[in-house]
Amino acid sequence: MVAPSLRWTTRDLTAMPDDGGWKRYEIVDGELYVTHAPHIRHQNAGGNLQFELELWSRQTKLGKPVNTPGVIFSPYDAVIPDLVWASNARLEHGLDESGHFIVAPELVVEVLSAGSQNIQRDTEIKLKLYSRYGVQEYWIVNWQLQTVEVYRRVAAQLERAATLGMGDTLTSPLLPGFGGAIASIFA
Repeated sequence: MVAPSLRWTTRDLTAMPDDGGWKRYEIVDGELYVTHAPHIRHQNAGGNLQFELELWSRQTKLGKPVNTPGVIFSPYDAVIPDLVWASNARLEHGLDESGHFIVAPELVVEVLSAGSQNIQRDTEIKLKLYSRYGVQEYWIVNWQLQTVEVYRRVAAQLERAATLGMGDTLTSPLLPGFGGAIASIFA
């Protein structure tokens, strides 16, 4: 007889201890992932990118970037990306009463944390998750290599469109007129 495997749910997450923000609890396909507070350069890269997206969003009034939001795709899939950008429609109709996204934001950004498990989670596991639930673009920011991998939805899945380095500019068909210098993200 095989014992059933434990599948974590969003309900289980509500019972997690509050440790003052030192740990982030996420579940993907019922598996629990716990990460620690990230490196300051990780936070700087995410903050700089949020600043660029905020400037563009204020000018265009098309949507808004949100830092570390809860995104609940299903009872077995709940994550806290480093940054998302969502259109006004998704901000208006895609949040639950607690302010968590219950629809896929158009753009999700993950800044890589050191360690092979962290890198695998963001580059493989979360890529599949975001692809499955309809994210239109996924940016993977590597502060150590100073690169940004851009994935865009092609048909029903996210596919790598570009890997950008220090001399490049980050643009997106989702964000008309947006242009963020990669160098400014890592400044």
